[in-house]
Amino acid sequence: MTTVDEDAGRLKTEADEPGWEVDPDDEWGVAVIATVGRQLKLRREAVGMRAGEFGKAVGYGEDMVYKIEGGKRIPRQEYLDKADDVLKAGGLIAATWEDVKKVRYPKKVRELGKLEANAVEIGVYECNIIAGLLQTPEHARAVIGAAQPPYSPDDVERMVAARLARQSVFERDPAPALSFVLEEGVLRRPIGGTMAWRRQLERLLEVGRLHNVVLQVMPMNCDTHSGLDGRIELLKFSDGTAVGRSDGAFNGRPTHDPKQLRILELRYGTIRAQALSPRESLARIEQLLGET
Repeated sequence: MTTVDEDAGRLKTEADEPGWEVDPDDEWGVAVIATVGRQLKLRREAVGMRAGEFGKAVGYGEDMVYKIEGGKRIPRQEYLDKADDVLKAGGLIAATWEDVKKVRYPKKVRELGKLEANAVEIGVYECNIIAGLLQTPEHARAVIGAAQPPYSPDDVERMVAARLARQSVFERDPAPALSFVLEEGVLRRPIGGTMAWRRQLERLLEVGRLHNVVLQVMPMNCDTHSGLDGRIELLKFSDGTAVGRSDGAFNGRPTHDPKQLRILELRYGTIRAQALSPRESLARIEQLLGET
């Protein structure tokens, strides 16, 4: 059994921080981490510190220092902040976190986030889950944590952070036009437990009342449903271009083709017409919240 002092003095290793490897297929990510690692190594050598000595100063094992400097591991903000202090870099090393934190997120999530950040219109129909842009941290953690095979706890937190980062779309000015259609059956499933479920329903009510958001619920008693092929995403940009994706069309791949986009727009428009009106939808969510 270790004492508090022993725990405090133990240096962090890969076993303590799993899931922070660099994706070799992520060229931009590899370049960013390699550059940051090279800067760290040059500054450490410039002050005459050995890797082991530097590791002890920042609270990490020597093997982790070598891997971070070699561009094989993504450093955490804590590591960069401590390195900045130890190497007296005047904030230059700590500032690299602005680029490093983006690399933490999977390449596909970054690409989606970039599209969402530039879109003037976003439309999403979700059939199995609450749309990621609408999820609370607790709900996102429960959804991602339920995957099989399971992710490591560190990977779960990494993916939750990536999902929440996309929600900066709600803070944009000018605000984009956002529309969502969610299944009532999904809203009745208390993912994460009663309290997490209540917070998620409250979040939907909060977002659904924003001036630039239209939130609709597809009722369970709907006898005609054009969304049975699965999820639909539509994003439109200020230059007139658009991109769309549907689980049940075009092999689920993103498409820019005008003919295919018209098909997705027709399906999405029909789904919205079949769903409850925005006012009725908020009333239905309030009803579900009252039933908890």
